Amino acid sequence: MFAPSDYDFELPDALIAQQPAATREASRLLHVRPDGSLGDHTFADIVELLPRDAVVIANDTRVIPARVPAVKSTGGKVELLFLEPVSVEELGSHARYIGADRTPWRCLLRGRVNAHDVFVDGEPISIIMRRSEGGALPGSVVVAVPGDGYAFLDRHGHMPLPPYIDREDALEDRDRYQTMFAQAPGAVASPTAGLHMTPAIAEAMRSRGIALATVTLHVGWGTFAPIRVDDVREHKMHRERYVISADTAALVASGRPIVALGTTAMRALESAATAPLGTAPAAPRPETAASSPRPGTAASSPRKALTVGSGATELFVHPGSNHTFQIVDHLITNFHLPKSTLLMLVSAFAGTERVLAAYEHAVAQRYRFFSYGDAMLCHLRA
Repeated sequence: MFAPSDYDFELPDALIAQQPAATREASRLLHVRPDGSLGDHTFADIVELLPRDAVVIANDTRVIPARVPAVKSTGGKVELLFLEPVSVEELGSHARYIGADRTPWRCLLRGRVNAHDVFVDGEPISIIMRRSEGGALPGSVVVAVPGDGYAFLDRHGHMPLPPYIDREDALEDRDRYQTMFAQAPGAVASPTAGLHMTPAIAEAMRSRGIALATVTLHVGWGTFAPIRVDDVREHKMHRERYVISADTAALVASGRPIVALGTTAMRALESAATAPLGTAPAAPRPETAASSPRPGTAASSPRKALTVGSGATELFVHPGSNHTFQIVDHLITNFHLPKSTLLMLVSAFAGTERVLAAYEHAVAQRYRFFSYGDAMLCHLRA
């Protein structure tokens, strides 16, 4: 239960999707029914497979073109992966190196740089905090970019396709690696379960009485980080920022069945869950609260309640973690990497034996795996 090898499976390289499906709704969908039996569908069938009164909650984060090639003054090549803006308060004494026309960003740097500047299409990018200074993310650097950071990335950045997609990003990826819900820029990986959704499917859901809502969780680089310990209980989960709106909290509190469209939406919802009186919280509480009904309050329901506002989570749910799922009843998700934290999260939700059997079926039936692959619908194990 606690060894990464307990979540391993054989996957032929040919099943790792290198390109998106011809159309979003054409992806396949494996239904892992509550009794453990399996059904093969296309994603468009999802409308009929969900409860009529369900609330489907998607992640509306937007992937930024975070991968930026650069060169050193010597001509050598390096690469920056932009992760998140950095506040002046976080910089401390290093803030003096930021000019009025520059914006600080935390990045991962691939390659060795001895000088203070690297160059992106001729523009100097100053490194103002080195790896040795660690900060919020050990191994990262802080750079100063000219002007607005998001505008800089739009000019120079590439879509940060995951490492198992063995090709350079293409113009098509600017659209297909975003979900239809994408609004809030900040992710360095897509919430991929949402890639299958289309406006037509969303409208069909609404016509059937299914409500749609969103949360924001900015998917971080750590979503691809391997577990490097022999016991998963020793693994340190990466930190991700999220926001819960009052409208979404109110829908959750209504008591209707909650469907998380992806593990990132589920992670935000379970992290913002407010435990019933007399019990310990199941997840870290948000760092700050905002918006109505009142800062720091929950949209109340004794069974399902969310703290409204923004926060950050390092929640790691795996079989044996003793996490009680308080919010999510049904999960739509892609197929995840062997030994990954996301596969462990799905296993904790639906049952390890059941999930691994579904993966074995998916391999045998040649489903497409990972970010541009097919999807699975599963249910909270009673």
